[in-house]
Amino acid sequence: MEVYILKNSIIFFTAILFFIIFSQDSWSQKTITHDTYQVGIDDILTISVLQPDKLSTKVTVSPDGSITFPYIGQIIVKGLTLTKIQKKIEKRLSDGYMKYPVVSVYLDQSRSRKFFVYGEVIKPGSYYLEENTTILKAISIAGGFTKFGSSSRVKLLRIKKDKSGYDKVQINIKAIMDGNSKADVLIEPGDIVVVSEGVF
Repeated sequence: MEVYILKNSIIFFTAILFFIIFSQDSWSQKTITHDTYQVGIDDILTISVLQPDKLSTKVTVSPDGSITFPYIGQIIVKGLTLTKIQKKIEKRLSDGYMKYPVVSVYLDQSRSRKFFVYGEVIKPGSYYLEENTTILKAISIAGGFTKFGSSSRVKLLRIKKDKSGYDKVQINIKAIMDGNSKADVLIEPGDIVVVSEGVF
């Protein structure tokens, strides 16, 4: 009887999880700003020259932190904001290639920042981190709980800032479901979400 109730509880939590996460897509999509996001390896950028000549291309940041752009060749962009990349390209283009170039740089896909979900979820593994990804969304992206996963045994491992190892944060899924938004921690690059088995 207890196992039956536990399984039903997991199914219920997983259903609520998907509903909450995907009903929030409208506000959680793209809050990346040109002045704060730092480009990393594997990020995909769309770069457009708006004037004097129309030109648009999609590029992936290579392992050495560079991209290749028409006319000016290779440019190191790793660690730069989108605004700095825009100004760098405009400067290089204006150096004998175009007169008063206007360039836009857009983050097409953020693939340099990843998080991990392990344990009793349907699809454990690494995932690309989007803005405003919380614990609930991370578990949802990983397919939700398995029939053995326990909503009361979820923890977050976060890389320590100034030394090796991880800080461990116990996550209260029930509190999140009850409307406590502060309990739904925002995921950071390198975070590991671990879902353990329930106690039968």
